[in-house]
Amino acid sequence: MKSILIIAPNWIGDAVSTQALLANLKVLYPESKIDVLASHWVAPIYRACSEVHEVIEAKFEHKKLQWNLRKQLAKEIEGKNYQACFVLPNSFKSALIPWLANIPFRLGYRGELRFGLINLALDNPSKINRPPMVEHYLALSQLLKDDYSPPLGQLVPKLNVSTSAKQSVEKKLQDANINSDSIYAICPGAEYGPSKRWPTEHFAALAQKLITQNSNNQIILLGSKSDHDLGQEITSQAKQVGKIHNWCGDTSLDEAIALIGMSKAVVSNDSGLMHVAAALQIPQVAIFGSSDPAHTPPLSDKAQVIWLNMPCSPCHKRICPLGHLRCLKDILPEQVLATLNTLK
Repeated sequence: MKSILIIAPNWIGDAVSTQALLANLKVLYPESKIDVLASHWVAPIYRACSEVHEVIEAKFEHKKLQWNLRKQLAKEIEGKNYQACFVLPNSFKSALIPWLANIPFRLGYRGELRFGLINLALDNPSKINRPPMVEHYLALSQLLKDDYSPPLGQLVPKLNVSTSAKQSVEKKLQDANINSDSIYAICPGAEYGPSKRWPTEHFAALAQKLITQNSNNQIILLGSKSDHDLGQEITSQAKQVGKIHNWCGDTSLDEAIALIGMSKAVVSNDSGLMHVAAALQIPQVAIFGSSDPAHTPPLSDKAQVIWLNMPCSPCHKRICPLGHLRCLKDILPEQVLATLNTLK
């Protein structure tokens, strides 16, 4: 198998979880060239994967078919003569491009009327017994080999920081007069919804405690543009002028990866940046509420998960159905700080 295309998932955390699949494909087919077709918001994850030859970045939009764009991409991709394509999202539209491009082997999970578009498929696991996402994607490796045996040991996603992104972040830190040796990255967002977000007042209290603990500490808040208001709430509640910096929406994902890689430690919700920190092997505390750390854990021996495992958890709801959000509110800043102080 000399040429393989990957259709990337649409979420940052899921994209990080696919790196183990890429690594395994490189073991199975060491001479292969692996390219990835990805939306602009997850493309930086694949630029940080050493196994990837080329990232084909596309202007996909959520919940839109974009038929003309997909036909155009299929025409371009057909000329690259890929032998196999792993379609990692479960949607119908994600399977259209490799089918239109006449890629012989189109592999993925069954779902959303994809019969024929996917010609080598696995059944989707039930929602009750879902494996960790890394194992979910890795299982697709078996479809191309009759004598396939799963890799020994746990495959942990690994990312690399690009030189250009690191240089860009170093300049930003210099311009902001921030010492790169004393950074704590806090990631307050979670695209899925409020039931995965630790309260902003708790993040603010934690930031204050970190600065009180060591006056040299600098707190940088990371996230997307949609997280900017959360960052503003945290900075206003913490009242630490010059020590807490709201960079939510002010860094590219490439830069966020680089900055996380330079941090002393990371505190986050169950989010894409949580998985980035784990893949960079940065000490971290991951706070879980409505989601299940058995399904989407940060795969790193430098990570500590805090989850109360309440009777109503995991509910997997975007908004707390009981209205109290105790699964997150009852995780106190003192507990998170104490956990942070145990990390090495």
